[in-house]
Amino acid sequence: MQAFIFDAVRTARGKGKKDGALHGVTPLELSATTLRALRARKQLDTSLVDDVILGCVTPIGEQGACIARTAVLAAGYDQSVSGVQVNRFCASGLEAVNMAAALVMSGQCDLTVGGGVEAMSRVPMGSDGGAWPVDPRAAIANYFTPQGVSADTIATQSGYSREDVDAYAVESHRRAAHAVAQGYFKPSIVPVTDLNGLSILDHDETIRPQTTLASLGALKPSFAGMGEQFGFDAVIRQRYPEVERVHHVHHAGNSSGIVDGAAAVLIGSQAMAARTGMRPRARIRAFASIGSEPAIMLTGPSYAAERALQRAGMQASDIDLFELNEAFAAVVMRFMDVMQVPHNKLNVNGGAIAMGHPLGATGAMILGILLDELERRDLSTGMATLCVGAGMGIATIIERV
Repeated sequence: MQAFIFDAVRTARGKGKKDGALHGVTPLELSATTLRALRARKQLDTSLVDDVILGCVTPIGEQGACIARTAVLAAGYDQSVSGVQVNRFCASGLEAVNMAAALVMSGQCDLTVGGGVEAMSRVPMGSDGGAWPVDPRAAIANYFTPQGVSADTIATQSGYSREDVDAYAVESHRRAAHAVAQGYFKPSIVPVTDLNGLSILDHDETIRPQTTLASLGALKPSFAGMGEQFGFDAVIRQRYPEVERVHHVHHAGNSSGIVDGAAAVLIGSQAMAARTGMRPRARIRAFASIGSEPAIMLTGPSYAAERALQRAGMQASDIDLFELNEAFAAVVMRFMDVMQVPHNKLNVNGGAIAMGHPLGATGAMILGILLDELERRDLSTGMATLCVGAGMGIATIIERV
């Protein structure tokens, strides 16, 4: 059985600090906003929805207690609709979509929603703790290294200079600013409103079209102190003895931004399309999640992409457009080199370096952005992929119908 995408929506991404536009909006309201938008856009009888799956990377406080089910109720969906939240670190939003699709493919559901939410200005990243970085039985055995040092290690191994990664970041902002100016994101962005229905935010807040190599060059590396003073450079050299010295090239300007946001993707069967008259926009052709080496941790996208392509009986050259979360510039650059993907096919409207990375929502967001751009260019196939903490990767292939 096939799973089809009927619609995909997202909020704008607000700066994930106290002065960000969405700081006063709860993660519950962000999630409910996207669910209400699906209902309104598709004139959806919500009693037909079997399940809502939302990714959330820090599921505590306002984001805890199964925010998916709470959002279902807050959005006014039928009480028969269940909800569950999932956490695969940065891949959580795309994992939620894949799980929602799997329920349809297996015949266990006819209509599902997959998506995600993260209000990073209200629930700080890492505030949920966890054994991976702090329990010696996990950290020592797996050479735990913070992601920024891992990204710098990838740049060191691949020979990417500070100017290389900064140039990539400048282009991300340029592409994102162009996309906004041309209105490419408007079809799927749902404005976040206040109690009076007035718009709080209807555009991604962190894009800086004035970014240049000179302005980024003035920023100090963010992870040098962490690597040198706290000993993580030594840890990574133990795991990769061929690395004589880690060159620290990443900083806030060429890494993903901290933001707030939510996304939702409506997925269903062919029978549901016939029953409701909803027109499928695309089908989910294949997906894969993989484990990769946990110390360097950020190389997973290429391995997940290869597995998804194998399952689909495709090659990288068969994919028209790619969306890869810009966790760090070197992650994307490595993917392009390893997979032999030209930059004019990947993140064509910029990415998380410019627009930010709302952890649990990002995967669902980039899938929707990918689908919109395939339609705008009248292309057929696309892949969304993300690197994942603790050494994992995820990839999903979609095909327009």
